[in-house]
Amino acid sequence: MSDTLSTAATAAPVANPLLNFSDLPRFAEIHPEHVTPALDVLLADAAAAVARASAPDTPATWDAVIEPVERASEPLSRAWGVIGHLNGVADSPELRTAYGDNLQRVTEFWSSVGQNLALYEKYKAIAASSAYAELSPARKKIIDNSLRDFRLSGAELDEAQKPHFAALQERQATLGKAFSDHILDATNGYSYLANGATEVAGLPDDALESARQAATKDGSQGYKFTLHFPSYFPVMQYAQHRPLREAMYRAYVTRASELGPHYGQGKADWDNTAIIVEQLALRREEALMLGYRNHAEVSLAPKMAESPAQVVTFLDDLARRARPHAEKDWAELREFAAQELGIAELQPWDMAFAAERLREKRYAFSENEVKQYFPEAAVLAGLFRVTETLFGVTIRPDQAEVWHPDVRFFRVESANGQLVAQFYLDLYAREGKRGGAWMDDARSRHKHVDGRVQTPVAYLTCNFSAPVNGKPACFTHDEVITLFHETGHGLHHMLTRIDDMGVSGINGVEWDAVELPSQFMENFCWEWDVLTGMTSHIDTGAPLPRALFDKMIAAKNFQSGMGTLRQVVLATLDMRLHTDFDPAGKTTVTELSYAINEQYHVVPQAAFSRWQNSFSHIFAGGYAAGYYSYKWAEVLSADAYAAFEEAAQASQGSVLDVQTGARYRREILEVGGSRPAMASFKAFRGREPSIDALLRHNGMTETA
Repeated sequence: MSDTLSTAATAAPVANPLLNFSDLPRFAEIHPEHVTPALDVLLADAAAAVARASAPDTPATWDAVIEPVERASEPLSRAWGVIGHLNGVADSPELRTAYGDNLQRVTEFWSSVGQNLALYEKYKAIAASSAYAELSPARKKIIDNSLRDFRLSGAELDEAQKPHFAALQERQATLGKAFSDHILDATNGYSYLANGATEVAGLPDDALESARQAATKDGSQGYKFTLHFPSYFPVMQYAQHRPLREAMYRAYVTRASELGPHYGQGKADWDNTAIIVEQLALRREEALMLGYRNHAEVSLAPKMAESPAQVVTFLDDLARRARPHAEKDWAELREFAAQELGIAELQPWDMAFAAERLREKRYAFSENEVKQYFPEAAVLAGLFRVTETLFGVTIRPDQAEVWHPDVRFFRVESANGQLVAQFYLDLYAREGKRGGAWMDDARSRHKHVDGRVQTPVAYLTCNFSAPVNGKPACFTHDEVITLFHETGHGLHHMLTRIDDMGVSGINGVEWDAVELPSQFMENFCWEWDVLTGMTSHIDTGAPLPRALFDKMIAAKNFQSGMGTLRQVVLATLDMRLHTDFDPAGKTTVTELSYAINEQYHVVPQAAFSRWQNSFSHIFAGGYAAGYYSYKWAEVLSADAYAAFEEAAQASQGSVLDVQTGARYRREILEVGGSRPAMASFKAFRGREPSIDALLRHNGMTETA
């Protein structure tokens, strides 16, 4: 893409930072009032390019059709990506309004492109031409993917049907945003103020200090706890006061539902129940219009899995293998709670607390003890060391405008000092930032028509506890794993060598394979020779003791059976909702969730739980009929990591094997979506994936 836009774009006021694509986003200058004027320009420019490419006298060639459309639509995607990113990390009423006001017309534009029959015919003509055979594999993949996407976007529908199909997509985009907004509002809208020492007994010092500071900020005495995970989860793990745990748990699992703490107090519009039903109905209608039996078939069309039945079989098999281990986990936890904690009937708000006490007794350590060895600086140094060793790059601090003072910026360089990529790192939870952790692309790798290469830029976003009282932030081991996970996504995006944007990095990668590089990176968090280089006790500076590490390894698969069944329940509900569930039928989504939990899980679901009302992955995050991808890709990632274990065993050396890392980078990371994920896996591993490594890593082998 050229750094300058076409005539329509250059005629716009240059003061609008959303129209400046010469370098990185100018976050310090972007304001909500810039959104609509920028999109006026960018949508017009992209629409004009599509019209030119679709014109009858435009030759059906890559250079005349595909390249100009990509070149004109990339600024729109980049600007809208910046707006969406800010909406997720720096929410404000003004920005939310600006985003919502423009969501429909951006969705409408992309729907119109997907339904453009003339453009579709151009792509088909290119695919049928003799020139197609001369194209690179990456460009052939882009064309093949585009033809599939045209069909899934309704390009082959009757012209009379297309407006309604587009309306379905626009409505779903609006509902997805509302779903996410409701969760954020419900999360921000609840707090628990604890006043006495009895209520907060057992909580770690850093959690208490954060809660005290939060209360002080509000002008209150005591301790303020919220539903943001760094505040919520320590309560569930460590608070000895059972009523506090119950109150927090109830508020958390009823967020954005009719049972939420704010329902009926002028906040009824935070209830996502109706959104879920409407989303499912719209997806079902859309699938039928496209000639599919259900939305799951539409969702799987671009994925590795061949059918909903294959996914269900995969999940059933995983559940069967995990169930004996889960039954043992559950029996042990209930017995321990009754005998050691005096909890005769274990309730959902007791589980994390009882599990942490059992872990402490069985393995003689707590997660909070481990946390003290993972200050932020040591963790980042260790993460960067792993990345640099395996993939032959160097990571250095860099400068860029950011959206919050806590955000940091880095550059990734090749061995000869050449810029490869850059990334933003936003680690801490805060008001106005949606929960969870994610990677997103700020800019994709792309070769301009003049031969210059646009280097990729990524956002890495987490929600960890911020520093307290001038002391550095310390991360739990789970948070360290999360950081490695998101960095894995980032490396997939940043280390690509593909110059065609449609399949560079994570673009064009099958959704059920996109978690492979992220879950792969998690494994290094369990390696002694990795952890020794990334731990330093917050008070003494001492590295993680080997004895404590051995206890962590012994506890690694603690309750993994129950954890696996929980993932099966989530994935199965997702698949059932998008295959045989009737949104207009007598059975509710909540009732179906109970039935699936009873069928697969050993732990009963609380009668008041409405966890599906905050299931953002499938109702606001692109994972509809795709949540199984986490476990599906975990099979791939565990098997890929086994190659490093085998190399270490063969050489009697470190798992940070440079040669295997170079092969992994070449065959998995660099190729991006330019070839099928299975082909990339087989090129790296030399065979198809096996589930054995996953079962072994989770302690669920037949002899475990």
